[in-house]
Amino acid sequence: MSDVMIRVPAEVRDQLAAVAEARGTSLRALMQDIAAQTLTPEQIRERADRTRALLAERFGHYVSDEESAEMRRKMREAAAAHRATSAGTEPHP
Repeated sequence: MSDVMIRVPAEVRDQLAAVAEARGTSLRALMQDIAAQTLTPEQIRERADRTRALLAERFGHYVSDEESAEMRRKMREAAAAHRATSAGTEPHP
């Protein structure tokens, strides 16, 4: 296994180190967990395609591109609201 150096601001490094410590793990293990949980755009498309196929096959519902776009917009808004609530600020539209 080769190592890679990633430069981040000191605040980010300190936050990641605090998260790793709170989880009782190393910074290396934390970063591996984050990478394993983060989907690539291709993986996201594949999951969306599988979900569309499942909805069509099992429920007879065909998700349009417009419905997909609206769901993505709502999910982005929900994520922004959650982040804002966690940070104690108002969400941005």
